[in-house]
Amino acid sequence: MSASSADVLRIVESTGVVAVIRLADSAGLIAAAHALADGGVRALEVTMTVPGAVALIRELAASLPAEFAVGAGTVLDGETARQVIEAGARFIVSPVLRPDVIAAAHRYGAAVMPGCFTPTEILSAWEAGADIVKVFPATALGPGFFNDIRAPLPHVRLMPTGGVTRDNAGDWIRAGAVAIGVGTALVDRRAVAARQFDTISANARHFIEAVRVARSGATTGV
Repeated sequence: MSASSADVLRIVESTGVVAVIRLADSAGLIAAAHALADGGVRALEVTMTVPGAVALIRELAASLPAEFAVGAGTVLDGETARQVIEAGARFIVSPVLRPDVIAAAHRYGAAVMPGCFTPTEILSAWEAGADIVKVFPATALGPGFFNDIRAPLPHVRLMPTGGVTRDNAGDWIRAGAVAIGVGTALVDRRAVAARQFDTISANARHFIEAVRVARSGATTGV
């Protein structure tokens, strides 16, 4: 693991929340990213389905605080990984397991989080050098799946994405997730459209508090 990848892992694990942004409105996306930062989120994934994603990643990487990690999501090939890393992405996320994406992330010093669904995929990704394995779509699995996987594979860092909500965020952490990937439940499209960015910041604080409480072993307080 490179020093840069280790730094990203510290950022991701410190708050336990990776915000996933899929917004066509570039101005809204930039403002939402800063609102997330104000709410305490320190890791943000801009998906490649966003128009002009590479330029947006470049702008965010230059404008957000140094302790904030900007990443690229929905990365499907090594060349795209190279482009976004050169634009300033510090971590790469994919919905699927692609060895060339892992190799490119390592080559250019970024952390990498491939998407996997089965135990075989999860172990294959970890052995190929994944820093965190993104379990996707987690909607179909539930936190109990993490309990089952971590029994034989306790050393693998897991992060659910898809189906993570305000109500179940803590359940994933208690089941062994090192972090949670959160999209629309965190970055409310209606709030962005209405320019209610204080709602985005409040959502961020809620998810971070849910992670903190779950890690502390408490069952109330969020």
